[in-house]
Amino acid sequence: MTKKALIIGATGLIGRQLTDQLADADHIGEIVTLTRRPAPHPSARVRNEVENFERLPDFAQLFQADLMFSCLGTTRSQAGSLQAQRRVDVDYQLQAAQLAAEAGVAHYLLVSSSGANPNSSSAYLRMKGELEQAVMRLPFARISIFRPSLLLGDRAETRPAEKLGSWLLPLICTLPGLRRYRPIRGEQVAAKMVQVSNTPGPAVETFTLDELFD
Repeated sequence: MTKKALIIGATGLIGRQLTDQLADADHIGEIVTLTRRPAPHPSARVRNEVENFERLPDFAQLFQADLMFSCLGTTRSQAGSLQAQRRVDVDYQLQAAQLAAEAGVAHYLLVSSSGANPNSSSAYLRMKGELEQAVMRLPFARISIFRPSLLLGDRAETRPAEKLGSWLLPLICTLPGLRRYRPIRGEQVAAKMVQVSNTPGPAVETFTLDELFD
């Protein structure tokens, strides 16, 4: 029996790759991409729903699925402030996860970050850690968390700091002890998520960078 997948963050680097790969996956029959701006897709399996994320509870019926993939995220510069970034990176994602849990989604798959820690001195890593802890308290039958490092690939928007890092980090990470920080391509993370969505696993699992490359 094929499954229905819901994706938030389908316009981002991993989300776009994930949508493409799920559209070709034999175990997926229907995909709903819930986005804040139009994101058409050529596959007949994909249905795009454009909604206001400030009113997610009004669209609770859209969260009825077997799998939910959460790839949503932004940067402080894109959002305009740390508070606005938190609104996207924590509040929207947590509310979507809560709606999915209430709708009976069995398997929740979250893109987090290497170094995610609710006690981190980094605001970004602290937000990622707080979100991880919050979603693990929700009544999903299974939760899979993916912690990539710097992501490589073609983005819809320009991120100068990440562009610089994509040039420098592959060289720096050849040094002893730094391999665990090496960048990873968005399609590699997406491929791991697709694989995990089609294989049995424990109730809660976290995939670190080395495991994402496998």
